[in-house]
Amino acid sequence: MAADAFSLATGFATPPIIEETLRRAAACYADTESAEFLIWTALKADPECLGSYFSLYKFYFYKRMLNEAEEVALLALDAAAKQGGFSPDWTRLDSNSADWRRVDAPQHFYLFTLKALAFMRLRLGRPAESHALLAKLQELDPLDTVGASVIRDLAAHQPA
Repeated sequence: MAADAFSLATGFATPPIIEETLRRAAACYADTESAEFLIWTALKADPECLGSYFSLYKFYFYKRMLNEAEEVALLALDAAAKQGGFSPDWTRLDSNSADWRRVDAPQHFYLFTLKALAFMRLRLGRPAESHALLAKLQELDPLDTVGASVIRDLAAHQPA
């Protein structure tokens, strides 16, 4: 949930003030209400900071608040698409929509969040939606830079 985990996972830096707020949230993780408040505070302070979205959807996922995690992942996709200059609607994207090979750009975060969304939908009992997301990820990220193959392997055991 911490910002440094986001930086390691995505290659994006988090502004120091946001990172500190997210660290405070991680420190009080057991107090769901306080941690959630702090992460939302970080997100509202800098809605362009993708690390806050990452922290919030991971927080909800780990707390087994999957519907909330899904909602935040969708917000994260919108934010990344806006920053990257491409459609937030993953069904409209193709290999020419962005340079999907760039790992230092919002499109990489977008792919990373699509992977997370596929896993969430799998856990929410919506395997057909998960399979569709994973198929799109395979199209956009054939080199599997975000590790969607791990989720694809899990999804293979659940019929679409």
